[in-house]
Amino acid sequence: MTTAIELEKDTAASPPTAGRRGSHAVRWWVLAVLGVAQLMVVLDATVVNIALPEAQRDLGFSNGDRQWVVTGYALAFGSLLLLGGRLSDLFGRRNTFIVGLVGFAVASAVGGAASGFEMLVAARVAQGVFGALLAPAALSLLTVTFTQPAERARAFGIFGAVAGTGGALGLLLGGALTEWASWRWVMYVNLIFAAVALVGAVLLLAKHVTAERPKLDLPGTAVVTVALFGIVYGFSHAESHGWSNGVTLLFLLGGAALLGVFVWLETRVARPLLPLRIVLDRTRGASYMTVFVMGIGMFAIFLFLTYYLQLTLGYSPIKTGLAFLPLVVGMVASSTTVPSLLLPRIGPKVTVTAGFLIAAVGMAWLTQIGLDTGYATHVLPALILMGLGLGGSMSTAFQGSTAGVDHEDAGVASAMVNTSQQVGGSIGTALLSTIASSAAADYLSTRQPDPGSVAQSMIESYTTSFWWATALFVVGAVLAAVIMPNTAPAAAEGEPVVVH
Repeated sequence: MTTAIELEKDTAASPPTAGRRGSHAVRWWVLAVLGVAQLMVVLDATVVNIALPEAQRDLGFSNGDRQWVVTGYALAFGSLLLLGGRLSDLFGRRNTFIVGLVGFAVASAVGGAASGFEMLVAARVAQGVFGALLAPAALSLLTVTFTQPAERARAFGIFGAVAGTGGALGLLLGGALTEWASWRWVMYVNLIFAAVALVGAVLLLAKHVTAERPKLDLPGTAVVTVALFGIVYGFSHAESHGWSNGVTLLFLLGGAALLGVFVWLETRVARPLLPLRIVLDRTRGASYMTVFVMGIGMFAIFLFLTYYLQLTLGYSPIKTGLAFLPLVVGMVASSTTVPSLLLPRIGPKVTVTAGFLIAAVGMAWLTQIGLDTGYATHVLPALILMGLGLGGSMSTAFQGSTAGVDHEDAGVASAMVNTSQQVGGSIGTALLSTIASSAAADYLSTRQPDPGSVAQSMIESYTTSFWWATALFVVGAVLAAVIMPNTAPAAAEGEPVVVH
């Protein structure tokens, strides 16, 4: 019996002769479609942050409730990514991609029209659910579309730049929309992204035909979904209630225990949700580690540098977003050049290790900020260095994350990238926020809480978190040097899934 994957391959592998001549151009149009969808998902992790104060005033919810607008998205997205990745393998990447696009757009429209707090949070949770379908499908489509080494390097470089810079662009877009329009437009703008990507998906991606009923690892799915939910919620709860809180410990320890159960289950089922061969491969395993550590460190940049620019230097939301543009430029420059120029010559081990170290130097530069330091001398050079370092490492890791993976496993391998980044971001937000709060409290414990001391205590909190992030990047460099082999990542098995 012919499988769905084989039929999907046949659809793409047997185009008309005239179509073959245009296949090169079509592949790059597919990349544009996938990049727009990925940008929409990544933007949503930060675009809402700057708009939250205005949304809170408009809808009248409390400071304690405010975190759920962000946490609701993170919980749904982080806990369902592996399931979304496997569904794209089983039911077709095109189908899953389109369902994710349409669902995300509808959820965004509901959020933009929200008349109360509950409606807004429900919309954010729905965005996370459909984002968990969309993000793995986009990366797996990229994986099976670009199989030629030179094209693959450029494609993953561009896609990595989108994934890496999306958070910073979200701050810029969120600031612009909030200042010039309304907080509701940080939700409505997704309809534009989704419409463009949907038209491209319908025109360019091959239809999926299945000849057998897909099977899903239900026990593994249930266990890992609850485990990831527990871990993400535990770290989010720790941010507001502390690490010794009973609920925090319950969710963190319970989530870790269930992850262990999940690994045990995956060795004993015929069709595992996450075949362990995917993560045990050194290139892929080191790539997931890279994205995980970067997720932790990058949230320190976005969160605490935003506080510094707005609360200490007095920047407006739009000016704060513009201040992050050098980071975006650096990431785009390195993401689009390193995979094709440096990676084939020096290998992934050296590329990722060097990227981590360059980013660590940039992060250490930020530790020198003060109450009266200037942007040009203390922030701009740091952002450029971090952009160059993180962009090169991120694009290499995205390419390595699906290196040599079987065609039928491309979706779940892609989901592991997004899961690593999302869980890393949740850990980074909670861990570094706690460290920053402790640093500020320690500074004030021996001083009078006058305005000057309070302002300086905030600087202490920012610089302490930057030092910790610097150390994390150095640890990432060491781990990459030890774990990652220095051979160029192999292309995934499969053919371009496009209509030529």
